[in-house]
Amino acid sequence: MPTNKSEIRKAYLLNKYVIITPSRAKRPRDIKEETVIKRAGKCFFCPDNIDKKNVVDVINGGKNWSVLSIKNIFPAVTLDNKKAYGSQEVIIETPDHVKELAELPISHVEKVLEMYSKRTKALEKNKKLNYILCFKNQGSKAGASIVHAHSQVFATEVLPPEVEEELALEKKYQNKHRSCAYCDIVKKEMKSKRKIFEDKHVAAFAPYASEFHYEAWIFTKRHLDNISKLNKEEFKSFARALKKILLKLHKLNLSFNLFIHQVVSDKNQHFYMKIQPRDSIWAGVELGSGLVINSVSPETAAQYYRQ
Repeated sequence: MPTNKSEIRKAYLLNKYVIITPSRAKRPRDIKEETVIKRAGKCFFCPDNIDKKNVVDVINGGKNWSVLSIKNIFPAVTLDNKKAYGSQEVIIETPDHVKELAELPISHVEKVLEMYSKRTKALEKNKKLNYILCFKNQGSKAGASIVHAHSQVFATEVLPPEVEEELALEKKYQNKHRSCAYCDIVKKEMKSKRKIFEDKHVAAFAPYASEFHYEAWIFTKRHLDNISKLNKEEFKSFARALKKILLKLHKLNLSFNLFIHQVVSDKNQHFYMKIQPRDSIWAGVELGSGLVINSVSPETAAQYYRQ
């Protein structure tokens, strides 16, 4: 597409629209935003400060653990509350207080993904839980409240409306084309300028209607419904792709959210992860109309990631 003209794009399945506006990246700005982080006391995610009675699961147990799952002591949902039923855990990604996920070796990133898998497998045994969300908030603009590298696993009986809509549209596509919508999208994007990474097991690309600057999605090529179905080679490939993307975001010093939607009752969904950087602010157009303006085209973003 022309580098200086806007283009309205529709999301692959959802009825959502994005205006890609490369020329707006050059508009004048007289506001500079800075993130100021001030620590308030000790870090509760450092090994010496963890309350052992809150530990739920561990990878590489003992004193030299690699990844830890603990109870969220300020949960939004709990298993003993019928009015807000669910589970919420914190995944401490590393004992090291100063390293971010992007700075950890690929083998360690793989262990974080394996913890998501372990907790997903454990939570889906509860037949009341239908939705399992693995997510990470990094940076103040992404909603992080603690600096120590961590993510969360959130599970509830309620299925978010947008996820429900996406599954319905996927099913409609499959009935019409006799194939998975996302399997077809992956094949198409691996031939486009939006391709970021590809190997035998996974594919990563910047989505056609990216809502966020430098947004990236990672898919397994094999049709799997959740992270617990990945094999060893797929974990390695997924960790490699994720590390590549996070390192690039680290160089840009961008806050980001990453997340995985998993619906227990739907065994036919296609597993994938979204990474959504948060340097752009949704303002009047986005909040008023629902249309999103993105001044970094996915083609430009993918080119940056490939470099």
